[in-house]
Amino acid sequence: MSDIEKVKQLRKSTGAGFKDCNAALKESNGNLDKAVEILRVKGIAKASKKMSREATEGVLAISGNEKKMSLIEVNCETDFVAKNSEFIEFVKELSELNNINSSNIQKLQITQMKNNKTVEDNLVALIAKIGEKITIGRSRTVEAENSRNFFYQHSVINENVSKLASIVSLNTNEKSENIDRFGKQLSMHIAASNPLALIADDIEQSLIDKEVNLIVEELKNSGKPEEIVKKISLGKLKKFKDENSLMTQEWVMDPKLKVKDVINNLEISNLSINNFIRLKIGE
Repeated sequence: MSDIEKVKQLRKSTGAGFKDCNAALKESNGNLDKAVEILRVKGIAKASKKMSREATEGVLAISGNEKKMSLIEVNCETDFVAKNSEFIEFVKELSELNNINSSNIQKLQITQMKNNKTVEDNLVALIAKIGEKITIGRSRTVEAENSRNFFYQHSVINENVSKLASIVSLNTNEKSENIDRFGKQLSMHIAASNPLALIADDIEQSLIDKEVNLIVEELKNSGKPEEIVKKISLGKLKKFKDENSLMTQEWVMDPKLKVKDVINNLEISNLSINNFIRLKIGE
């Protein structure tokens, strides 16, 4: 095999540039396997330098089915790379493996991809090739017995790949147009309304404390009597909880109704919401 053919083969197998392949072949005295290893090591060195940079762009990918569904975030530095075909291809395969691993990132990183290399090794190679910091971000899986999952995506870049995504798990085995429509609409509602929890009692205490501090700060110089201030504070806190709990949010399709009213009006036996996920790039 001629030197040029070796360079071509090395470029094809590693995705590295002509100069890097040529230099690796010279260093390995023409040994292709050794040249691949040299490029891999150099790729790791290049990747490590890039990992100190900010990666605030990226995509969210959904995989799975109505019984088990996962959402994973993959971050990069620019929107240009977020739309790169090789990046998207990596994200899609990663998303499928993430669902298999139930969003266990440690297991995911050592899982083999189609090219028989681990996710971790493929990530390093992609960083070296594309030239940007790329990281695996947040990841969630929804799985429950007697449930059906529905999802919605906004700012779609590719099939099952977007900038904002939501998944909702409904406690029902019913298959009907009504439940299909409600599931889709509810996942859209979650994407638009960004609830913090299913019910008020599930909102994190740290968020409640932060809101209480904001209310106190707002009212401390109002000049109103203490009893009135206390009533106003309780009212404001209740409003915060209602607006941020999925069950008591105004239904985006009809603000006259709450989400809990829509569920009751469907009159489907034992229908309830198990869980939901909403992720947005940059939040």
